[in-house]
Amino acid sequence: CVGNMEPRNQTSVSEFLLLGFSQDSENQPILFGLFLSMYLVTVFGNLLIILAVSSDSHLHTPMYFFLSNLSFADICFISTTIPKMLVNIQTQSKSITYAGCIAQMYFFMVFGGMDTFLLTVMAYDRFVAICHPLHYTVIMNPWLCGLLVLVSWFISLSYSLIQCLLMLRLSFCTNRVIPHFYCELTQALMLACSDTLVNHILQYIVTGLLGIVPFSGILFSYSRIASSILRIPSANGKYKTFSTCASHLSVVSLFYGTGLGVYLSSDASSWRGMIASLMYTVVTPMLNPFIYSLRNRDIKRA
Repeated sequence: CVGNMEPRNQTSVSEFLLLGFSQDSENQPILFGLFLSMYLVTVFGNLLIILAVSSDSHLHTPMYFFLSNLSFADICFISTTIPKMLVNIQTQSKSITYAGCIAQMYFFMVFGGMDTFLLTVMAYDRFVAICHPLHYTVIMNPWLCGLLVLVSWFISLSYSLIQCLLMLRLSFCTNRVIPHFYCELTQALMLACSDTLVNHILQYIVTGLLGIVPFSGILFSYSRIASSILRIPSANGKYKTFSTCASHLSVVSLFYGTGLGVYLSSDASSWRGMIASLMYTVVTPMLNPFIYSLRNRDIKRA
């Protein structure tokens, strides 16, 4: 067991230790205040988006339906990591139970995957609205919108479940320190004593499929949108058309830019890697409501 500190090759782990951002006790109150503020802003900001969309009939359109789903996913995404970090800072403990770590991994992958799929679906929505405006209401009907969200949930839930079930079969070494602020899959796999080949193969395949395929879909949508905008004769018309997808493009750039920064980094547990992780797990969900509402008259009115 973990309590037995005698050197052993393998152990049945009951908990892991999350090192977090700082070992200095003087910095803990500052970190607590900072992350609590960011968490509350994210939750209330995204809740306001959901309430605005659900309460205003003018916003009952595919774009805002997807936006409210993205806001819900963002609330859940940040809630998988920050509350546990705040508890650990407040109690001056770095531990997370084995079950808690697996659960955190599961929900992190589920809602991270949902963010990826919803951003892709929203890019497709903008593509249809700009490139096929006369057929928009026929193509983006309520049935298709609901189906796209359901398929996104199904894929995210299924992959996350398979990955976590594969984690449960692993045995871990006596080293149980995860140099991160949450149970990051790659870091946890590095602590395993048993063979992790299947886990790594699945991780690379799914990272490719869930990362490259949606991102390619977004690039394709925006390449077609750009060609349509360039064909508009007036500068004012170009600006108005581009402004309808500027918010989404900003969020995509922020999410994928920081996400790719983490996974292309040679050492995700480094300070730079953790800052990049913080950007797409905390900062991006926090900024989404501001990006979507500051220049959006419909949201501001609602």
